[in-house]
Amino acid sequence: MPTSMLLQGGTVLVHDQNDHVKATQADLLIEGNTIAKIEAGIKPTAGTEVVDCFDKIICPGFIDTHHHVWQTLLKGRHANQTLLEYFPSGNFVSSMHTPTDLFWGELGGALECLDVGTTTVVDHAHINISAEHTKAAIAATVSSGIRSVFAYCPIRRVETWKPFVLSQDLLTDWAMELLQELGSKSPFGDGRVQLGLAFDEFFQPKEVIANLFQKAREAGVKVITGHYVRNAIMPPTKTIEVLHSYGLLDTSILFSHASNIDADEAALLLKTNSHVSCTPSTELQMGQGDPVAFQSKLGIESQCSLGADCHSNNNASIPGQMNLLLQSSRANYSEEFNKQGKVPAKVYKTVEDAFNLGTIAGARAIGMEDKVGSLAVGKIADLVVFDASSPSMVCGAQHDPVAAVVLHSTPRDIEMVIVDGIVRKVGGKLCAVDVKAGRDMWVGEERDTLEWKDVAKMLVEKREALQEKLGKIDYEEATTGTIKAWHLDETSIAEHL
Repeated sequence: MPTSMLLQGGTVLVHDQNDHVKATQADLLIEGNTIAKIEAGIKPTAGTEVVDCFDKIICPGFIDTHHHVWQTLLKGRHANQTLLEYFPSGNFVSSMHTPTDLFWGELGGALECLDVGTTTVVDHAHINISAEHTKAAIAATVSSGIRSVFAYCPIRRVETWKPFVLSQDLLTDWAMELLQELGSKSPFGDGRVQLGLAFDEFFQPKEVIANLFQKAREAGVKVITGHYVRNAIMPPTKTIEVLHSYGLLDTSILFSHASNIDADEAALLLKTNSHVSCTPSTELQMGQGDPVAFQSKLGIESQCSLGADCHSNNNASIPGQMNLLLQSSRANYSEEFNKQGKVPAKVYKTVEDAFNLGTIAGARAIGMEDKVGSLAVGKIADLVVFDASSPSMVCGAQHDPVAAVVLHSTPRDIEMVIVDGIVRKVGGKLCAVDVKAGRDMWVGEERDTLEWKDVAKMLVEKREALQEKLGKIDYEEATTGTIKAWHLDETSIAEHL
């Protein structure tokens, strides 16, 4: 593979020091895994691969800060479900996956991310059923070619489905030993995949949480993430305040959702430079409330980023999340005017505001803004090339490339995806997967390389086998068991108002 690549004659989306995005006609030179030059008229040297980017948009790779990448085999199961219904049919059925299931599910999820232009993902991997399960997922992540914060997550496995019983061995010796082992081997995949921590039981005693966080940091973890939703059925714990009182709330903390937080918690986020990943598709569907990123009364836009959450429920496109967040926030803003018989003089928020949440803001959320999230000389070459003359983007791309990405683009319009200087999608098609790259973590797949058609075939086969097992679960029993196990307020669950 060439050690240098010249993307020639494209429209390059470059952030300035104030996060304004300037569309610049320029060439972009990649040397190794680094952006070496962004300027007009770069002359290629011998051996440089030249890519004609006339009428193309060269965009920073998108950063997805909350995603359960393993859930590919569950696609389509949650289309009409609330958060409570999702728990037994989505969250807990990780317990029904074999390590092989998780390898293929994780690989399929990571490749979907790459296909839609996501070059970095924070993977809340609540799959720690055994050490082999976790290692199979890491192997798939490495093999896919994506950049990842693989957030290792101690979980309560389902011991029996009827009666529904969750295990109580959350932080067992083997789980903590595995965290230490992974830390000794991290980062994986030539540095692309770093170890993170995911944790959701913030109601545990202070000493339990503090010890876990300490062990994670000793293992080299720099990003700690966890779900936090405040609504009628969830525990009343104000997690942001709790972690701050423990002295644990800092820039390494990344909450997913933070739905319905109050002004005091928002102020703590700003004070400690901790962050939030908003996932509009699942938050709007599953009864979690409006995404917080564009709620002006909270004033935490600078601490927010975007995630796809469950690609078992919606597609993984970060531009899709940008679009949904922007337009739903505009609708909510306008509605207040409508109630008073007025109309807003100006539209609420801009396409640039939404674009930044999925690029540079995502990089800041994981402490990597000096490496990814924008296109600049010296940064890692993680980028996406759009076809500006596609049926979806033509004319819009020539008028306002940022608007074209946020409001008009589809995954079909992405011609090329580059991660760490390596092409992972070209000509609109995913490149072959190098299984060997992850084999030191897990050896369950014998083939050295896989084309997408091979992956798709295996995903369908594994889904059908898994579905046979999942079809035997009594989900009504499991939902009732979930309510009891988590001490949820059953009186707050209403059929209608």
